[in-house]
Amino acid sequence: MAKKTGHVAVPFLLTIFIGLIIVGGGALFAWRYWGLGVIEKPSEPVPRVDGVVTSEDNHTILLILDSSNELCPPTFVLMRSQPVKEQLLLIGIPSNSIALVDDEQIGISDKYANQGSEGAVDFVEKVFDIKVDRYMKFGDEGFKKACDIFGGVSYPVNADIAGFKNDGSSQFLNSDQALMFITYTMFSDGESERAFTAASVVASMINQTDGQYISDTIDNSFNSLINITESNITSSDYKERKSAIKYLFEHGNAFAVAFSLNGTNASEDFIPSSSFIASIKDEYFSEK
Repeated sequence: MAKKTGHVAVPFLLTIFIGLIIVGGGALFAWRYWGLGVIEKPSEPVPRVDGVVTSEDNHTILLILDSSNELCPPTFVLMRSQPVKEQLLLIGIPSNSIALVDDEQIGISDKYANQGSEGAVDFVEKVFDIKVDRYMKFGDEGFKKACDIFGGVSYPVNADIAGFKNDGSSQFLNSDQALMFITYTMFSDGESERAFTAASVVASMINQTDGQYISDTIDNSFNSLINITESNITSSDYKERKSAIKYLFEHGNAFAVAFSLNGTNASEDFIPSSSFIASIKDEYFSEK
């Protein structure tokens, strides 16, 4: 009897096993048929189309001119580019700007002197409450190279500088003259006026240039500037923004605008206006 039981048990177990496969397979089919238990894979990111300009192309760069002129402090210009709106904003930041951040008084020149370009960037980010994507620091030769790329500038000069007409009339400035004008330290309104003058000269230079020529020669211009300046802009950054920059110069019409940073003079210091900064942020730094 024991042997007979053993022979019956094997086919019985096989029958149960096959039954489980059939029932389980049917249940799995129904589970998947009704969409139950299916884990959806995340969709692949849609690649950006070359030549299409969006708000993703907006970027902010702090421009710094550290001249060999020992009498002139560093020059700071904040540049906000919005190619999709065909806008380029330039704000001159006085070198004697100070602000109270987290109960600590900080100054842009002190930050720059102690921490270099990244220190100046940190000041701007904290005071303006924005993200500065990159910086570019020019020496005399780097600034003059940039002027040569844009072809100089015609600008009304109201400074008593040898070789200039000090009557407020517009006159053409080559790269040497533009550098001399921007680093002039005797403006009647001090560093506030000099900072605005720097931003305004750069804006005028951009608006007066041949945009198509800049677009056509952009690769050579970038290589020339990046090799003669100090910057954390990489070749990848350039490739990512190249189409948007070309679009701006090809389609923009007098698209660069300069702003004077409103604020209060306090002895030898300049305190930026928080309300002015808020209005600038809302207009130029929001993604609306």
